[in-house]
Amino acid sequence: MTLLLTRSDLESVLDPAACLAELRRGFTAGSRGGDAARRVVARPPGPGTATALLPGAVEGIPAYTVKVNAKFPGSRPALRGVVCLHDLGTGELLALLDSATVTAWRTGLAAALGTHVLARPGADAVAVVGAGAQAELVMRGLAALRPVRRLAVHDLDAGRAEAFAARHGALLGLDASAAASYGPGPDAVREAVRDAGIVVTATWARSPILDAPDVAPGAHVTSLGADEPGKAELAPGLLRAARVVVDDVALAAEMGALAGAGPEVERSAATLGDVLAGRAPGRAAEDGRTVYAPVGLPWQDLALSWAAFNMARSNQVGLAFDFLG
Repeated sequence: MTLLLTRSDLESVLDPAACLAELRRGFTAGSRGGDAARRVVARPPGPGTATALLPGAVEGIPAYTVKVNAKFPGSRPALRGVVCLHDLGTGELLALLDSATVTAWRTGLAAALGTHVLARPGADAVAVVGAGAQAELVMRGLAALRPVRRLAVHDLDAGRAEAFAARHGALLGLDASAAASYGPGPDAVREAVRDAGIVVTATWARSPILDAPDVAPGAHVTSLGADEPGKAELAPGLLRAARVVVDDVALAAEMGALAGAGPEVERSAATLGDVLAGRAPGRAAEDGRTVYAPVGLPWQDLALSWAAFNMARSNQVGLAFDFLG
């Protein structure tokens, strides 16, 4: 039998703290996919892209994942698809999970973990650029990892920015003066991030929206938008001025934030797994800038999906379905 897990099923069982623990374990344990892991992006006729990530594999988890996504920026939701969770020994299809939820949770929480590790310990003013699903989970993850005492939110949709600031301000216990929103405007992004110790960008930008002068000394930037060729949120000048950490150097150079940043940035970049394991340094100086710019790896889908599958079984959530019947 295969367990079918919808968005509402997943959101009813997933817990940020438990998922953060699984992701941290995955970063330090390493992928079992190795060179076999693939991220394939294709452009069928029309405005969207088709993406497949396979196989997701992590030491100690007796399963693997294959994820298939359709990404259409003009649709709501913009991401639709499935994650197939298979038994590692038999190939049995254990579960079929909504990929939009899995992707938002694993991307947002892995980003929260990277942000917390690289940001200054006392950084508690956060700016969010792009008030979508991934930023939602970054904020939920950050709230579980460190105190947040100020929040600024920018989005091209002013109403969405205002709603995001109000919602997360309330969850964080902030008063109205500590949670501000910014809509469209030529200087709105710079104004939103100007005083932030932590900046999170999660946009569809195809040209840089932040450069080195826009980010305060000592600030950390997490960029989630540069996850396929042609997308870019951070200018090469900012990347050259910062300690850059990614989830996979080769992939980030091929289709992520390192593409076009220059060979010196690629050579000096570290992975979050190496930083967490103590094999590479993270933040070097109190006034230095840091950047975390992940692309997203197949094993992260497995870490989140395996946690969700076990939580769902324990709580008797989801629909059991026999595809062979």
